[in-house]
Amino acid sequence: MIRTSHNEAWPDLPYGAWRETCATLHLWTQIVGKVRLALTPWLNHSWHVPLYVTARGLTTSLIPYQDRAFEMSFDFNADVLDIATSDGGRRQIALEPRTVAEFYALVMAALSELSIAVQINEFPCEIAQAIAFRQDRLHGAYDAQYARRFWRVLLQVDRVLNRFRTGFIGKSSPVHFFWGSFDMAVTRFSGRRAPPHPGGAPGLADTVMREAYSHEVSSAGFWPGGGGIDYAAFYSYAYPEPEGFRAAAVRPAGAAFNAAIGEFLLPYDVVRTAPDPDAALLAFLQSTYDAAADAGKWDRAALECEMGQAGVPRRA
Repeated sequence: MIRTSHNEAWPDLPYGAWRETCATLHLWTQIVGKVRLALTPWLNHSWHVPLYVTARGLTTSLIPYQDRAFEMSFDFNADVLDIATSDGGRRQIALEPRTVAEFYALVMAALSELSIAVQINEFPCEIAQAIAFRQDRLHGAYDAQYARRFWRVLLQVDRVLNRFRTGFIGKSSPVHFFWGSFDMAVTRFSGRRAPPHPGGAPGLADTVMREAYSHEVSSAGFWPGGGGIDYAAFYSYAYPEPEGFRAAAVRPAGAAFNAAIGEFLLPYDVVRTAPDPDAALLAFLQSTYDAAADAGKWDRAALECEMGQAGVPRRA
């Protein structure tokens, strides 16, 4: 069996080189994600809306529809959006340079052909000065090679975040990809209520933000760049931010608190080029969580456990 080196497993992802493709793919994922949102019962903290990493790309997972179900998946190996129904129906849309307006029209037509009637809010979430999908002929760049690199990064991030998740027996989110903010995240909860979130995200109702942050959290994840950060980075934040959190010493070297964003950041390249990328990322995840839990006076003894091992049941 041929194994790839960590530099190949964690590919280079310079934001400037695929900025326009990133913007287009972000909007395409919003169209697909909003279909899931429109047809799925509300789940706490909006956990019914994200996408999930697969062996070929990103998927909505199964979406119920009347007495059937369907799934929408970005396949970055075959360069298609695959829409499959439980009764054998299937449509595919090529992932290639095309405007958001064209992609939106193709998705809606494919769903109609599969006898799936759905209406979505056509304005993107969490994007300032957004253009309605059917009117967006500005975004249409698509470099399949960079989209595939992005997915390969998500494969690694998903694996390490899921490993980190095993060290917590309190309430934790799944590891999931939020198409609104275009990032992968995992969130731990202290179990205590939080003060109402102020909201203010463009295209996102304040009530949604308040429900998402109804309880104290320590959240960490990855995003490919944008929003004033022109490089791929890992992040970690606490809500509400406890006194002393931003002054905490965190690992590895290269991680630092960004006051403008209000989060700890670790450039992706620091992890990608580390002798042991997994260890570097786990150090960031653990040390920033430690900072949040200690400053916030979480009941750590009741919430934490040893990291899980494959095939080994956890001791009660």
